[in-house]
Amino acid sequence: MINRSLGVIFDWDGVIIDSHDQHEQSWKKLADENNKELPNNFFKETFGMRNEFIIPNYFADWIGDEGEDKIKNLADRKEEIYRRIIIDSGINPLPGVNKLLESLKDKNIPCSIGSSTPKKNIETVIELIGLSNHFNAITAAEDVSKGKPDPEVFLKAAEKINIDPDNCIVIEDAHVGIDAGLAANMNVVAVATTHQIDQLNKAHLAVESLEQIDIEDLYNLIS
Repeated sequence: MINRSLGVIFDWDGVIIDSHDQHEQSWKKLADENNKELPNNFFKETFGMRNEFIIPNYFADWIGDEGEDKIKNLADRKEEIYRRIIIDSGINPLPGVNKLLESLKDKNIPCSIGSSTPKKNIETVIELIGLSNHFNAITAAEDVSKGKPDPEVFLKAAEKINIDPDNCIVIEDAHVGIDAGLAANMNVVAVATTHQIDQLNKAHLAVESLEQIDIEDLYNLIS
């Protein structure tokens, strides 16, 4: 008999949507506004991390003596630029997302978002792509004090849908997210959106896209 306590926690960017290019554009525009240049390999190294970690560790010279206020202002401005780019250009869910979410909804399997993305970004995009009613909860950057690879975001996401972490499956694309899911004692499905599939061997299951998995595959991971 199927265990109905399954819960699924989705990372956002790189799993539900791929706004890699829009994020990269927003960082470049932020750098241009501050007459700065981005470090080599900056975006690949920082993908999935919180702005509050990225800015002081990669752009200490941007901050000067202004400290936390400057970090917050830069982080907010970067996301404002990002949202404007998304609204202007539009975006679609990644392949397999709609079908998987529909099947989970049909089986009344609770789904949550667990992301380092600011909530306003998620709420903006989730309306644009028409998936607002497919998630039971959202846990975003504002809900946690520690970013991935710390498991806090996934543990809070599981708590919001009232599912034990052992029965939760995390769907991720970034290394820090995979590590966070494992640290939360959850099963992890990795999607090869940001990294090659042969680089995702820490996950319990790695797929090229969500088109390759169904509910039975998810239940098999926790059985």
